[in-house]
Amino acid sequence: MRGAVALLVALLLPAAASAELPVEPAQVVRSYPHDTGAFTEGLLIRDGWLYESTGYEGQSFIRRKELATGRTVQSIQIPPGLFGEGIVDWGNTLYSFVWHGEKGFVWDLKSLKQTGAWHYTGEGWAMTQDGRRIIMSDGTPVLRFLAPGSMKVVRRLTVTAEGKPVSQLNELEYVHGEILANIWQTRYIARIDPKDGHVKGWIDVGALWDQVGVTDPGAVPNGIAYDRKADRLYVTGKDWPTLFEIRLPSQL
Repeated sequence: MRGAVALLVALLLPAAASAELPVEPAQVVRSYPHDTGAFTEGLLIRDGWLYESTGYEGQSFIRRKELATGRTVQSIQIPPGLFGEGIVDWGNTLYSFVWHGEKGFVWDLKSLKQTGAWHYTGEGWAMTQDGRRIIMSDGTPVLRFLAPGSMKVVRRLTVTAEGKPVSQLNELEYVHGEILANIWQTRYIARIDPKDGHVKGWIDVGALWDQVGVTDPGAVPNGIAYDRKADRLYVTGKDWPTLFEIRLPSQL
């Protein structure tokens, strides 16, 4: 692991090295091409399509892609001057938001045409949903649960590892009753219990990070997508050349 990142992990994740919490290395099942110009902020799979949102002002898009080839079949640009962040699907709707500015957008899932807008406070980082609520991260240890439609906060959940708050919660996915969260600028994905917020363990994607060979310090792991129909889990990173289908040793 890179020295600066190792130091950051030590500061952010003091529990990661503890034997109390399991750390499982992600094992690659398949690899797919990924756009090295996609600064990934949000990732999801719906009806066999890969939906991805990207960041940077003027380079923020929401795209529908072929999973196997990475080919973009539909794309819309976030208004200029805004830094795109996470996305989440709900019914026939796609919600997105931006990092700064407290602006959220509502899109038709099939056409990617804007159908509305919404507002939140603070920063926007990532979103997922558990079938009842939309779950939002903002870089702090606190996840917000939102009511679909109104997008009002109905619950807040503090994420902790062995009693210590875990900050920098980034891209999210809800998988098998757990909230998975990339920890920004680290090799770890937290497995979070949505009942009380405690981290049940870590997924280590460091070997995948090394495999893609990116050198830009901003090209960190970020992007988790779960295909509920096929029961398959995918991960990638910002500007990575590869999307990985993964599994954990405990699943073998």
